[in-house]
Amino acid sequence: MGYQLIENYGIIGDMQTVALVGMNGSIDWFCFPHFDSPSVFGAILDDKKGGRFRIAPLTEEVTCRQFYWPGTNLLVTRFLSPEGVGEITDYMPVRSSTRGEPYHMLVRRVSAVRGSLHFRMECQPAFNYARDRHTTAITSSGACFHSPELSLGLATHVPLQQDGAGVRAEFTLQEGERAVFILEEIPQGRCDMTARSEQEASALFRETVDYWRHWLAQCTYTGRWREMVERSALVLKLLTYAPKGSIVAAPTCSLPEGIGGERNWDYRYTWIRDAAFTLYGFLRIGFTEEAGHFMEWLEARIHELNPDGSLQVVYGIDGRKILTEETLTHLEGYRGSRPVRIGNDAYRQLQLDIYGELMDSVYLYNKYGNSISYDLWRYLRRLTNWVCDNWQRKDDGIWEVRSGQQHFVYSKLMCWVAVDRALRLADKRSFPADRDRWYKVRDQIYEEILAKGWNREKQSFVQYYGSDTLDASNLIMPLVFFMSPTDPRMLKTIDAINRSPAKGGLVSNRLVHRYNVARAPDGLDGEEGTFNMCSFWLVEALTRAGKHDHQRLDNARLMFEKMLGYANHLGLYAEETGARGEALGNFPQAFTHLALISAAFNLNKTLGGKD
Repeated sequence: MGYQLIENYGIIGDMQTVALVGMNGSIDWFCFPHFDSPSVFGAILDDKKGGRFRIAPLTEEVTCRQFYWPGTNLLVTRFLSPEGVGEITDYMPVRSSTRGEPYHMLVRRVSAVRGSLHFRMECQPAFNYARDRHTTAITSSGACFHSPELSLGLATHVPLQQDGAGVRAEFTLQEGERAVFILEEIPQGRCDMTARSEQEASALFRETVDYWRHWLAQCTYTGRWREMVERSALVLKLLTYAPKGSIVAAPTCSLPEGIGGERNWDYRYTWIRDAAFTLYGFLRIGFTEEAGHFMEWLEARIHELNPDGSLQVVYGIDGRKILTEETLTHLEGYRGSRPVRIGNDAYRQLQLDIYGELMDSVYLYNKYGNSISYDLWRYLRRLTNWVCDNWQRKDDGIWEVRSGQQHFVYSKLMCWVAVDRALRLADKRSFPADRDRWYKVRDQIYEEILAKGWNREKQSFVQYYGSDTLDASNLIMPLVFFMSPTDPRMLKTIDAINRSPAKGGLVSNRLVHRYNVARAPDGLDGEEGTFNMCSFWLVEALTRAGKHDHQRLDNARLMFEKMLGYANHLGLYAEETGARGEALGNFPQAFTHLALISAAFNLNKTLGGKD
């Protein structure tokens, strides 16, 4: 059938897993039962072998559209043709935890809005990343798929026919008629599910709509970009693993940062680095409960320090530590982009910046959420002392390079943040602390960054000590209060980054590269797109610098508005944007939506609007 563009997908979910639904009505990515479980439908990584669940009209003249049911994560795909108009409403039912156990099913409601349409349904599971065989059985109420580790039932009143290891059906709907397909787990070896009536499906629909609207009503942001901020919040909620409170970086794996290249990674895990941005994003717009749940997950990790007192970079959504990287050689990858990787060996790396993001998140939570306990402080004090002992080491950096360790400026910056926030917490709460040592180390880090991280010839902060390569991560400096946004060194760094690559900068058409891969080898072949998160960081750096410089503020607003134009038709962002405006990398990416929320909040505030 061919690969769809990454930006042509929408996302639905139930805070345990998600499904990617294409504009052509095909679900091409679905892991079950959890985000990081093996895929059941994975056509996005191999069009022929990966498996899919498609419903679409049998007509050549059709126009496809998608939108979210207002204020929710229920996705509507519309098919407009001369014969009629049809819709598929896709969702995974959710309800308040006070109303019973989670549903954990995928619902597809097909309807004819105008005229008459003939539909075709194809359900072709490919369990365990298309590695496991399965059996298929058809009953009067649907079909059952049994693999060695998982059994799923497809319940429907529409008669089904076996199609290889999957099933298919063709059916006609007249105006006002509906058909329902529900996919859910069933007991191994059994096939006794019951197809739900349209009335039952409607009740699930209404309950799910009510859940999402009630949740979104907590949002306190009422500024200029309310619609995009609310959609970003809804995306972040979808990427939350409800049983533990953790958030996946993205719900997909191995979508390429460059078509045909090897920069393909598994993002279905939780990075400590995301902590400060996650808490900041949720707290800024009123979602204190989500911030609290994530803080609980974070505190559990802090209580599981390594024997030397350090933390791991990335964890499984359930807190597990081993995330062994594996290559799926039998899959061709999205549009031939090999290798397809699952797992992530970054968990073995040393990335010193995570301690700054961790301490900043705890500091923010203590300030805007709930007060932290003394028992937690004891672990944080141990972590801070570990930073004091280890900040001078080389590390692998925020971008998880595979070309060898360096003294990355961003890593040193966040070590400074770690010690600074520990001191602020200790003073705010009168906690016992090694204050004299911490003050000395904090000042030592600061002076070293200015001495070794600043390049006089470039007139800019650079990627690592001794290099002449720019790095967009240094835009964070004013955001974490390391340096005034109007300090001459900061303004010169912003200006250096905000030039085109041909002039030594990192910005193409107001989109920001994280670094120049040609000038800063990272151990990987191929090129990559611009980093959406970094583009929002530049917006925020310009915003803060623009409080007393209207030209910079105008530039920030124009850049932000342009960035909004690179979202897909549903307001979703992948990790990167390519030269033609196409989405690249895993999709949708939490970090990008967090950066959007922060930039929208601060830009709106600086422009003189309400939050």
